[in-house]
Amino acid sequence: MTIELAPLPFEASALQPFISERTVRLHHGGHQAAYVKNLNNMLDGDSRPLLEVINDSHGAMFNNAAQVWNHEFLWQSLSPTPGAPSPELQAEFDASFGSTDNFLTQLIQAAASQFGSGWAWLVHDGSGMQITTTANADLPNLSICKPLLTIDVWEHAYYLDYENRRPEYLEAVLRNVVNWQHIDNLLPHRSTNHA
Repeated sequence: MTIELAPLPFEASALQPFISERTVRLHHGGHQAAYVKNLNNMLDGDSRPLLEVINDSHGAMFNNAAQVWNHEFLWQSLSPTPGAPSPELQAEFDASFGSTDNFLTQLIQAAASQFGSGWAWLVHDGSGMQITTTANADLPNLSICKPLLTIDVWEHAYYLDYENRRPEYLEAVLRNVVNWQHIDNLLPHRSTNHA
């Protein structure tokens, strides 16, 4: 099985002014495409599903496979028409963080504090929502939690638009283009899938 570069769920220009078309094209068509190409070269005809490759690999194969999965999840986490959290999702935020604004503030702080490259995540562990970060290509442990949202804090995600101002990037993106419907659809009572 060949891993394909999943198309963006929106036009490359759709997240402007928060993420430029240039950044989206380089991020998706450059970085993510390279992870897909590298992974396919390493798989050499291996037909396992992507999550199985992630679970069974280490080193370069893990890094490329995980980055493919993380980026696919990232693009689903963003939307040019974000809408607002549903009442049910709002209740989840209230129970876990006190409010949606508190959630966003905590996620921005966690992502801004991630040393070096990595990811910040909203996950649900069955009893409630939590914020976690992962370094480099790591992703949350899917056997104990379900990812609901991610934000990329690798420099390639923001450097063309924000240079070294990671907190400014996080504020702009997380307060303006989060795909609330995607999060709502992934809540444990709505779905049993992890992606």
